[in-house]
Amino acid sequence: MTKLSVNINKFATLRNARGKNNPDLIQVVKDCERFGAQGITVHPRPDERHIRYDDVLAIKEIVTTEFNIEGNPKDRYMQLVLATQPTQATLVPDAEDAITSNAGWDTLSHQDYLKEIIQELKNNGIRTSIFVDPEEKFIEGAAKLGTDRIELYTEAYAEQYSLNKEKAIESYRKCAILANELGLELNAGHDLSLENLNYFYKNIPNLKEVSIGHALICDALYLGIENTIQMYRRQLQ
Repeated sequence: MTKLSVNINKFATLRNARGKNNPDLIQVVKDCERFGAQGITVHPRPDERHIRYDDVLAIKEIVTTEFNIEGNPKDRYMQLVLATQPTQATLVPDAEDAITSNAGWDTLSHQDYLKEIIQELKNNGIRTSIFVDPEEKFIEGAAKLGTDRIELYTEAYAEQYSLNKEKAIESYRKCAILANELGLELNAGHDLSLENLNYFYKNIPNLKEVSIGHALICDALYLGIENTIQMYRRQLQ
């Protein structure tokens, strides 16, 4: 079964626009889980423009499904993750001024650095996943790091899907097969939507989790959050 983890960053963006507590992120987490989310994802950034670091600590106290914290594993992120002890830490090489994640790790040139980070997280009982582009050399590099999972960066797939879905999935399927052969578990995320999710799911063997935020929350504006979560769950069947 492929789990749906709902990224709640955009709820925090909406809250921060007015400077108060509407929507209440704690209630958002509870409702997303009640409506069928099998995980909650957050991606705090240094400027705290959406999820704040104290939000992460508060969410940890009430989340009942898998809790996934994404981010660049610099000092503040590592301190937060080690204090919070989530189910999973997803390491993303995003720049501080990036609007959103826009590249995966070069697992070859950053091998020593990532090995050390991953070992520290695993020593603390935290499942690790690293964000990677769909290139076989980076999958092979990831297998040498000791990480539990990789998260395939799916922006390129989403952009190409409407033009040629067979071509769009090709590199992802090859990388997924290689990852399975190398003993790596698979997650995926970025720009997955109701339009393209089911095809991706059907063509990627042993997909463990998808993390979806922006598209899901945009859909919820029209369809309602409970209905939308159930619609995304159905794409994973």
